[in-house]
Amino acid sequence: MVAKTSRKPLSRERVLATAVSLADREGIQAVTMRRLGADLHVEAMSLYYHLPGKDALLDGLVESVVAELTTAAGHLDSDDRDWRGRLRQQFLSARDVMLRHPWAPGVFGTRRTIPAGLFAYYDGIVGTLVGAGFSYHLAHRALHAFGSLPLGFAQETFSPASAGGSMEDGAAEADLAAMAEAMPHLTAMVAAEMHDSAGDMLGWCDSQAEFEFTVDLLLDGLARLRG
Repeated sequence: MVAKTSRKPLSRERVLATAVSLADREGIQAVTMRRLGADLHVEAMSLYYHLPGKDALLDGLVESVVAELTTAAGHLDSDDRDWRGRLRQQFLSARDVMLRHPWAPGVFGTRRTIPAGLFAYYDGIVGTLVGAGFSYHLAHRALHAFGSLPLGFAQETFSPASAGGSMEDGAAEADLAAMAEAMPHLTAMVAAEMHDSAGDMLGWCDSQAEFEFTVDLLLDGLARLRG
């Protein structure tokens, strides 16, 4: 008698883990039900039982990344009394998560639903601030000021890509040239500040030094307001 080969059962968690891995390797555009089915060695239609459509898949990808953010925050070793050091370390650890998944910032901005885990993540940030003596009013203002920094990336406002352009070297230069006459100062700023991609970028100017500068600037300002 020939022994039957056992197949690992399909689950939502397994599908999402495969989708995250695929996005990391080939970008978010590669993540389709057909491709996931091929990678999991199942028919694409069988995936719809666990994730009924592309929106559910993208929501699940965001949930997966939020779970990583929460896990990273739970492993911080800073003193709870050092609110500034704790938040700084949390934001930088979140940046490490986003650097592992450079497609994630773009997907976060497209979702209409907020994962429950994200509320818990931000609740921890508010708890850190209130525990350090901040009022809920000032903690609320801090969240507005932080923007997407707690998630590990900074929103890019002035970027060729944000206007439908490209970040490829040649195309980006052409986009900047087209902007130059109408917006000379913004064009000059982008041209002066655009960095070489060294594997640590989530946007045209999202380098480690600039991310840390922004975090430190906000935390210093909050410290003065609390005082």
